[in-house]
Amino acid sequence: MNFPTAPALASFQPVRSLTALAALVLLAGCGETTSETPASTVAPAEETARTFITIGTGGVTGVYYATGAAICRLVNKNTTEHGVRCNVEATGGSIYNLNTIAAGELDMGVAQSDWQHHAYNGTSQFGPAPAANRELRSVFSVHAEPFTVVARADAEIATFADLKGKRVNIGNPGSGQRGTMEELMAALGWTNEDFKIATELKSAEQSKALCDNKIDAMVITVGHPSGLIKEAATACDVVLVDVTGPEVDKLVADNAYYRYATIPGGTYRGADADVSTFGVGATFVSSTNTAADTVHAVVAAVFDNFEDFKKLHAAYATLTKEQMVGDGLSAPLHEGAARYFRAAGLLAAAEMPAEELTEAETPAEVPAQDLTAAETPEEVPAQELTAAETPAEELTPAETPAQELTPAEGTDGG
Repeated sequence: MNFPTAPALASFQPVRSLTALAALVLLAGCGETTSETPASTVAPAEETARTFITIGTGGVTGVYYATGAAICRLVNKNTTEHGVRCNVEATGGSIYNLNTIAAGELDMGVAQSDWQHHAYNGTSQFGPAPAANRELRSVFSVHAEPFTVVARADAEIATFADLKGKRVNIGNPGSGQRGTMEELMAALGWTNEDFKIATELKSAEQSKALCDNKIDAMVITVGHPSGLIKEAATACDVVLVDVTGPEVDKLVADNAYYRYATIPGGTYRGADADVSTFGVGATFVSSTNTAADTVHAVVAAVFDNFEDFKKLHAAYATLTKEQMVGDGLSAPLHEGAARYFRAAGLLAAAEMPAEELTEAETPAEVPAQDLTAAETPEEVPAQELTAAETPAEELTPAETPAQELTPAEGTDGG
């Protein structure tokens, strides 16, 4: 199955800005308002300008959607102060979000760290190199996303190798989980023909198919605990499968965006032991087309309310600000994000790509010619990731105003 190199553009067109004009109708010669136009209808001056942004996420039951909703909730709390109004859009996931940001149809989006890397460098599904999106910018990293295999307890699947000859959902085209699955399959020398059936269900459809015995196993790249996996574990007997071996070791060693991961035992019914796998990270991205002041306002909304943000989903429980500034970010930091991080002491000016330093931001004690430009942040070494262990209720679509939602066009594992 080929991935799209250009997005099937959504009909939704995000509004970039809106100017609200208020007119005073004066009674000729006396300066009073008419009875037909009460003074209370006059818009206050501080609401004369507002910028609207749209964040691409994933399916409404996944952590990507919850992430977008959490960010928008914090941004919209202070719209009257910074002038930014945030909407969340359910989409086909990482690859869709990256393609649609490149096309200018989304302002920001959530994407797996591996697909951020490929989009910026023009590799894998985003190749060849001339197709690289060099306008892509990192904003911050979010939660860890272990690559997770969930199988029916009666399907006799104990290892990833046992998936051969089984009915497996490999993910919908355009999703990050599908891309990661295909990279692992390529490392193993597998094709879709190695499965009895290879389905392409969206994430939201997987759990029901598994428990209805339509498939034997499903794969998902997701932050934990996940509502999708909880749904399956509640409705039928399931097991979580280790994803290990020399091929996995090589993927982690060769790619900075992959890391070893552990899903703690007890996170789901029927999965009492720790599960060893590998994974990526969810990242929040934008482009140079989004104004620095807008990105700065979004970053400030999250980091100024960091403890509140961490409470909005259990996958965020172990996050630190330092991790979010650097982990899994391949594209250069957006100027607006870098400005906030420097002011907060989370990023030294010398660590930024030179293209994002303005004359006023160059430290006086460091001559400008001595600053070195790095196209990408320092590579993050492979390290052990542990998913959040503190259960918490996931955000539901009802927690985001209905007028801010568009119908899902697919889902991501996140």
